[in-house]
Amino acid sequence: MQAPKTPIQYRLSALLLWLVLANPSAAATPGEVPIGGKLPDAALQGLNGPPRHLSSFRGRPLLINVWASWCGPCKQEMASLERLAWQEQDFAIIGISTDDYADKAASLLQGTHATISHFIDHDLQMENMLGASHLPLTVLVDADGRVLQKIYGARQWDGADSLRLIHDTFHQAPRPR
Repeated sequence: MQAPKTPIQYRLSALLLWLVLANPSAAATPGEVPIGGKLPDAALQGLNGPPRHLSSFRGRPLLINVWASWCGPCKQEMASLERLAWQEQDFAIIGISTDDYADKAASLLQGTHATISHFIDHDLQMENMLGASHLPLTVLVDADGRVLQKIYGARQWDGADSLRLIHDTFHQAPRPR
């Protein structure tokens, strides 16, 4: 028979749980590419357009938004990503749905009249590669495919703070020689 936990053991357990929940990046997903790492190529199945390879976006910075149709905060930030895409930018924007059923994700995109290219994740490939342990997740990637930053949680992506974050991240990245 196991001895009952002491108050200190309960506090330590609670602290450990809080640390894991407060820091989503602490719980890495299998095969996750860390900040500074280079994303491998992956085949992307289009939801509202043709299939592409992740490597086809190389050559300019890329903002990847990972979402699901059942995720309220994901849906809330979609309109701001659309508005951001309509502004003249020196980076590309794509969405990756982690939905189990492509028809649910496609239906949401159709209802919102999405113009950004969105893709469906298969077998958790992109979810694991990007570290999408929490949604929404937005990953800023440099022109060479290196992960510069991961932002968990919804934002107004066309707002001043987010525009400054994007600009600073992409322009502070080392340039190839």
